Amino acid sequence: MSEKRARGRPRAFHDKTAQNTIQSLDRAMRILEALSEAGAAPLSGLAGGLGESPATVYRVLVTLQARDIVAFDEASQSWAVGAGAFHIGSAFLRRTGLAEAARPILRALMEETGETANLGIARGAEVLFLAQVETQESLRAFFPPGTLSPLHASGIGKALLAQLEPERLARYLASAALTRFTERTLATRQALAADLEATRARGYALDTEEKAPGMACVAAPVFDALGEAVAVLSVSGPVSRLPAARTAEIGGQVAAAAARLSRRLGAP
Repeated sequence: MSEKRARGRPRAFHDKTAQNTIQSLDRAMRILEALSEAGAAPLSGLAGGLGESPATVYRVLVTLQARDIVAFDEASQSWAVGAGAFHIGSAFLRRTGLAEAARPILRALMEETGETANLGIARGAEVLFLAQVETQESLRAFFPPGTLSPLHASGIGKALLAQLEPERLARYLASAALTRFTERTLATRQALAADLEATRARGYALDTEEKAPGMACVAAPVFDALGEAVAVLSVSGPVSRLPAARTAEIGGQVAAAAARLSRRLGAP
């Protein structure tokens, strides 16, 4: 009796030889994995680390760039994983549950604070927004899933940076391009380091008009079962509704919501 063939596989699916792999696709996936681990890398460094010629790696990168799977930063002349990779990877998030686990907590946080609630993670030197529950106020913050924002100029980014081990944080501070977006952006290493120390002490990060004039954000880290910061919850809105007088109140609410999500992820 012949063995029944599994659906979704050709008749020769038991054959594991190289004939069933596409070398160019395998090379592209290795390049994408290397970028994911590095955060960002120049062409020469990426090619050298993979043992490939720069010309070959460049062709792959340009192909992926056309689909927004990778992105090129002109200022640093480096390549990084692009937002298009998130749109594909979001299928995994829906299946594995980070965004789904956060959804009811985001909604409750929005209702409790009256402001837009967000979920974000780090992607290289940027924040990648995964989910958002918007306030009903006419004036509100809006970061659709897939939006990217610099780590140093966002509440979510600073909440993540504050949890880095000293060595990793030192490397970030030494190499990051701290672009100034407003007069309140923390564009020097000394100012950012001092802010991160204050963030660790109070348990939540603040962003008051550091990326966009008139907008503010309060953010707290989310931890997994290993105690690592894997995401951040935040609320964002106009400074008129998030004044300094409400900082402690909002910060406590955001930190409590982040703790609830952490427990869902297995954190102690």
